[in-house]
Amino acid sequence: MNIKRITIIVTIILLFALFSIFYLFRNASESKLDPVEVNDIVESVSEQWGKLDASKLPCLEYKIDYVVINENGTVIAATRNGLDESINTGITNRDTVIDIRNGETQVGKVILYNDTSKRWLTYRKNLFVLTSAIVVFIILFILIYGLYVDRLIFRPFRKLQAFAKNVAEGDFDIPLTMDKGNMFGAFTESFDLLRDELSQAKMNEEKAKQSKKELVASLSHDIKTPVSSIMAVSELMAVKTKDEGQRKQLEIINTKADQINALITNMFNATLEEMQELSVNVTAQPSDILYSIISQADYNNQSLISPIPECKILVDKLRLTQVVDNIIINSYKYAVTNIDVSLLIEGEYLRIDFTDYGTGVSDEEVWRLLHKFFRASNSKGKNGAGLGLYISKYLMNKMGGEIRCENIPGGFCVRIYLRIG
Repeated sequence: MNIKRITIIVTIILLFALFSIFYLFRNASESKLDPVEVNDIVESVSEQWGKLDASKLPCLEYKIDYVVINENGTVIAATRNGLDESINTGITNRDTVIDIRNGETQVGKVILYNDTSKRWLTYRKNLFVLTSAIVVFIILFILIYGLYVDRLIFRPFRKLQAFAKNVAEGDFDIPLTMDKGNMFGAFTESFDLLRDELSQAKMNEEKAKQSKKELVASLSHDIKTPVSSIMAVSELMAVKTKDEGQRKQLEIINTKADQINALITNMFNATLEEMQELSVNVTAQPSDILYSIISQADYNNQSLISPIPECKILVDKLRLTQVVDNIIINSYKYAVTNIDVSLLIEGEYLRIDFTDYGTGVSDEEVWRLLHKFFRASNSKGKNGAGLGLYISKYLMNKMGGEIRCENIPGGFCVRIYLRIG
């Protein structure tokens, strides 16, 4: 049912109601008495005065109600009960009062009842009933029509609102159901087609991102092989050559290749982490493995290692080696001082402090050192990608530990916490 048809039906019903009201009140005029009938009643009562019988009053065929009273105001007869029986009440009701004479003598009065008020009361009751019926019909129609409009218009828009919210949140799996019975069926279908297109575009984007990550990981791995070969050849040539100038040049080559290797390793690890492929296998290890891990990372022999407390630590040896390498290489790069490595048991953790005596970083930048791709202002002119400490934080969290950076009086400290098993 369309809106045009509903409008026609409502118009017809309202016109019918108006016609009914007009018909009801078309004869609702003030009641008038026929003078001939009134004269006949008065004369008949006058003729029968003294022998009037309430059950046989004259002129009842005129269907005019009246009351007969004597000069003392006593009711002699009445066409029915409930009529005005005194002059005062008759005047109040606007009744017609006529004298009755027997010859020249006035013997009583006839009070002709005025039923105009009663008739109008009846009309008002009928009008109230009809008006109430019309109002109830209009209210019911508004309710029914409101439900119809809600189902036809507002409910589809509410569904569309919920659908738009899902799409905005990136959820393309919930379809927008199409109701062919409402006027927005084709409109709804278009939005659902849009959802399919967005879902497909999102899938294509995810595939492209995954391919890019896999490509970066693959290239990083492939580049590490020739870089390792360059490092091995340069080290071999540096050992064999007797020319001091060539040895220095080969050392430079080896240093730069080592830097390239570190950058590639960081990029490779970061890519694997984003691909959730960077595995960490935690096992219980004796704490004395820390000496070899730190010593191997400290290839310039700049570290002074304090005694190592005996305990079992829960770590992945390979990943812990990466963390220590990053810390010591950063100290080499930015501090260029000796490194004090102190170890002590603190609660459920073995704490290791790597302290150098460089200029450190500004207090405003310390908290950002563990963020991806962040490089402090003191890194200008030095190679790096801002991934080393970020990857170290990720690996420490995977091992159930923690890493912190802070400025200390006269230097800078990187502190790691290893769980004790």
